[in-house]
Amino acid sequence: MAISISGLRKRFGQTDVLRGLELEITKGELVALLGPSGSGKTTLLKIIAGLEWPDTGRLEVDGENWLELAAQDRRIGFVFQHYALFPHMSVRDNLAFGLTVRPRAQRPGKAVIAAKVQELLHFLQITHLADRFPGQLSGGQRQRVALGRALAIEPKLLLLDEPFGALDAAIRRDLRRWLRGVHEATGSTTIFVTHDQEEAFELADRVVVMGEGRIEQIGHADTIHDHPASPFVARFMGATVELPVTLQAGRPEAAGLDLQALARRALPDGPATLFVRPEDIRPVPDSAAPWRIESRMSNGAHLRLVLRHATGAEAEADIPRRAVQAEALAPGASVRLRVEAGAIFPAERQGTAATTVSQPILKLESSK
Repeated sequence: MAISISGLRKRFGQTDVLRGLELEITKGELVALLGPSGSGKTTLLKIIAGLEWPDTGRLEVDGENWLELAAQDRRIGFVFQHYALFPHMSVRDNLAFGLTVRPRAQRPGKAVIAAKVQELLHFLQITHLADRFPGQLSGGQRQRVALGRALAIEPKLLLLDEPFGALDAAIRRDLRRWLRGVHEATGSTTIFVTHDQEEAFELADRVVVMGEGRIEQIGHADTIHDHPASPFVARFMGATVELPVTLQAGRPEAAGLDLQALARRALPDGPATLFVRPEDIRPVPDSAAPWRIESRMSNGAHLRLVLRHATGAEAEADIPRRAVQAEALAPGASVRLRVEAGAIFPAERQGTAATTVSQPILKLESSK
């Protein structure tokens, strides 16, 4: 089913939680709402489910105004982070619950319900767990049961709120692959909330990056990673090093930075900020350079270097421990920083301070 969201706003007290969202989701698509805590992603999911109501805006599903429908009339499957299974019911009874509580006129017969439950047990690969209770299951098994209960009612739309957040990393990886297979097998339209970038990019057809109640960027993994649309997205995607530069004829310049690998861009001359990931910085020994290595830490595979400029500015670099010249990068050494990739945003001056303007431009890519 296709979903259309327009002008959606929600406020709790004096806090704007959603600020005029615009979003289109096509039938059969798997979309991730990605963002830090407080970005509004769970509130948006609850509004779609009918568990919250917006102050203004439009929510249409297959052309129908869902803001006129109660939650029970939307035919939605909702999977929560903490499973929400009934502890006194067996797996079999948990799966059947959504069908057994339907109004009498819509309720399937007992034989039909039993057949549906058996089908789900087989589909979810949990037939051997049918007569166990939730307290006898692992976290991954409980989450499969929770998803099965949501699928039992043959929902028009499947919504998942941090579905793997309570599980350890290895189980999360296994369940992500499994959930993608379930999505493709059912052909359902699915929306899930997460703050885990790896989870969002591995699972979703498209990722919606949210911040402070706004949609900052929508796209595929590579696009968002390589072409952040705003400083917020750049920081969220790991570009934690922010370097002041000056743009001259489309090229960024700054003392102690080697920026030759970055392509020329059609940008106005003047001050700007270069956003870089630590792994895209390569310190190069240079006795005349204004950067010095403040500290060096190793995790066995990589070195994490803390760098300080003569002006007091700091940066971090993450390089393979066995990289060429790594042994020469000892604390106290002077280095210049070769930047291999980054995103840049122009700055505007306010008084004497330059502040970054959130404008959708440019990823600086390494030239071949």
